[in-house]
Amino acid sequence: MGYEQIAAVDLGSNSFRLEVGRVVDDQIYSLDSLKETVRLASGLTRQKLLGEEAQQRGLDTLSRFAERLRGFAPETVRAVATNTLRVAKNAEQFIWQAEAILGFPIEVIGGREEARLIYIGVAHAMPPSRGKRLVVDIGGGSSEFVIGRKVEPLLMESLFMGCVSYTLRFFPDGKIDKKRFAEAEIAAAREIEAIARDYKAFGWNEAVASSGTAKAVADILEINKLNPEGAPGISREGLDALKARLIRAGSSAALKLEGLRADRVPVFAGGVAILSAVFSTLGLSRMNYAEGALRLGVLYDLLGRFHQLDMRDSTVRQFMRRAQVDVKQAERVERTALQLVDQLPPLEEPRRENDLRTLRWAVMLHEIGISIAHSGFHKHGAYIIGSADMPGFSRKDQERLSLLVLGQRGSLEKLPLIPSSDSLWRLIFCIRLATLLHRSRDDHPLPPLQVKQLSSGFSIELPARWLQKNPLTAGALADETSAWQRVGWQLKVRRRAAAMDDA
Repeated sequence: MGYEQIAAVDLGSNSFRLEVGRVVDDQIYSLDSLKETVRLASGLTRQKLLGEEAQQRGLDTLSRFAERLRGFAPETVRAVATNTLRVAKNAEQFIWQAEAILGFPIEVIGGREEARLIYIGVAHAMPPSRGKRLVVDIGGGSSEFVIGRKVEPLLMESLFMGCVSYTLRFFPDGKIDKKRFAEAEIAAAREIEAIARDYKAFGWNEAVASSGTAKAVADILEINKLNPEGAPGISREGLDALKARLIRAGSSAALKLEGLRADRVPVFAGGVAILSAVFSTLGLSRMNYAEGALRLGVLYDLLGRFHQLDMRDSTVRQFMRRAQVDVKQAERVERTALQLVDQLPPLEEPRRENDLRTLRWAVMLHEIGISIAHSGFHKHGAYIIGSADMPGFSRKDQERLSLLVLGQRGSLEKLPLIPSSDSLWRLIFCIRLATLLHRSRDDHPLPPLQVKQLSSGFSIELPARWLQKNPLTAGALADETSAWQRVGWQLKVRRRAAAMDDA
């Protein structure tokens, strides 16, 4: 890899974090770490709208991160957003502003993708484990549960509960009593019970907690010697003692315990209630604490992409195997689609490379809907891609893939409004033409063809003689012309004279 430094930005529901790492022999060593408490989740209204004050706190933080990231190449930085920006109805508006300030694209990742990255981070931050490891990460708006072996996550789930959301829900005025705490614990236990049976059946040899709530609790238990025999980490006995002290104090602010940081106080009660429910529901007696978590996982996932170990490639291959995709047909369409896009005006990096990857993945997956039904298979495929958990892919990645698979054939009017300047139109043109030309599903060579991008559409030039010999394709191209015209685009099919080919 040609880069010594890479960076991860984590737009969490409670805190925004920036981690800069130095790459040495496939290992990442931390160079710099920034954390700012933003509490994005506290700005969510009941209508799931992100308030202006919370948005401004986030944007101000990202402006400071942007200064630290000045000079970083686009491919060396990955920014991910989690639960609050998954659920906020006006998340797109915030992300648009945030990307402009940060200077790098921001991916809103799904809950299971967050869980996968958290596990990778924890696995690289801890000594190797002989058996299976349970990792629980209590965030601001969601909590992730993962069981894995070595560096591979095997069972992943994300639950809609976090230290910010639970504090606002059960302790809105800051007051804590036995009844409120019990209600918070019961609510969390109900969420965990949905996965507890499967997780217990799968089993684990070691339990690990990560991120802010876990760190705060582990530090407090150790500093105040609340664990039996002063053991490190988080114990059931220590957690019970902490819970009792919280209830006696009547509020987190009134809790007089060394190690409780001021920035953790406003969300501490919700986090402790969830952690207590984790212990009781999963039958735990002790958990270790691990540094790293999401931001370190993002860094190692980014490092893997540099070494052509992109998780997204593995995911696409798994989906193809599961749907029993005709690999030879996918490869035919891929070769032609890439040849076509290569004839169009080149885009600047990294847009060009991103588009090429997206086109390859879309072509590899363009027939997965056939596993459901041949009729309307492009619609089935688009639904699968848009709805499934796809490790490594952001929601935006999946949305673009889904649109490409949906747009590979049939009416273009079924596509949502896509700006004319969006390069997705180029990819739609290439996948439609490639699938049309390979309708016979054989290895018969295609004729020399030329495509061009026009000011308001595309042109295709084919030998006139070949079109005469292939009337089915000629008719399909005529239908294509009409399909593009109905959405306001031109598609010109030009016939090249035989004399020109002979020359």
